[in-house]
Amino acid sequence: MIRLRGVRREFQVGEQRVQALNGIDLDIAAGEYLSIMGPSGSGKSTLLNIISLLDQADAGEYQLNGEDVTQLSEQELARVRRENIGFVFQFFHLIPRLTAAENIELPLVLAGIDPRERGPRVKEAVINYGLEERADHRPDQLSGGQRQRVAIARATIMNPGLLLADEPTGNLDRHSGEEIIELLEALNNRGVTLVMVTHDPELGQRAKRKLTLVDGQVVSDG
Repeated sequence: MIRLRGVRREFQVGEQRVQALNGIDLDIAAGEYLSIMGPSGSGKSTLLNIISLLDQADAGEYQLNGEDVTQLSEQELARVRRENIGFVFQFFHLIPRLTAAENIELPLVLAGIDPRERGPRVKEAVINYGLEERADHRPDQLSGGQRQRVAIARATIMNPGLLLADEPTGNLDRHSGEEIIELLEALNNRGVTLVMVTHDPELGQRAKRKLTLVDGQVVSDG
C-alpha cells in the first residue's frame, strides 16, 4: 500500500536547517496496524504528514497503492487524499458552527456526492459511532470523547483504505481514550490500514508493528 524510499524533509529554523527526516525507507502493507514512536522532534508527525499528503518530501520516492504521488499537482493530491486517506487529529479540528452530523457530512459535500446519498450515509455513521443523541449538537456541546468519535466518523465517511491518527487520545481522559483506541482497532480489524503516532509507550505497544524514529531516522521496526 505504502512505499517510501530515501525520503528526506528539512525545515529552516532561524539560521539553521533542521533535518526532520533523513532518508526514510518504509513499506506498509494493506491492513497493517503500525505505531510510530520516538522522542519529541524525532520526525514522527513530519512522517505522518508526508504519508497523508499534507506535506511533501524534499527528496525521495513515495508510492501509494502503486501510484507515484511525489509529482502530483495540488488538485491531484486532493483527489488522492479524498479517495484513499482519513486523518484523525489530537485536537479534533471540527468546524465549530456545524453540528456533529454536518461535520461528518462535510467530506461528502466536498466530494460532490448527491444529497440523496449523503443523508443515509451520515445517518449510518451517526448510529455506528453512538452519536444518535448528539447528531444535532455543535462541537462545544460535546465531550472530548464524543468530539473524537465525530472526527473518526468524518475521517471514515468516504471509506478510505488508510487511516492516520496523530496522538488520537492525547486530549482525552483515560476512559475516553480507551474507547477511541478500541474504535480505531475495530476499523483495523475490518481491513483498514491504521498508522498511529503516539508518545504513549503503552498505546504504541498495542500495535502489531512498532516503528521508532530518532533524529529523523528509523532505529527500530518490529
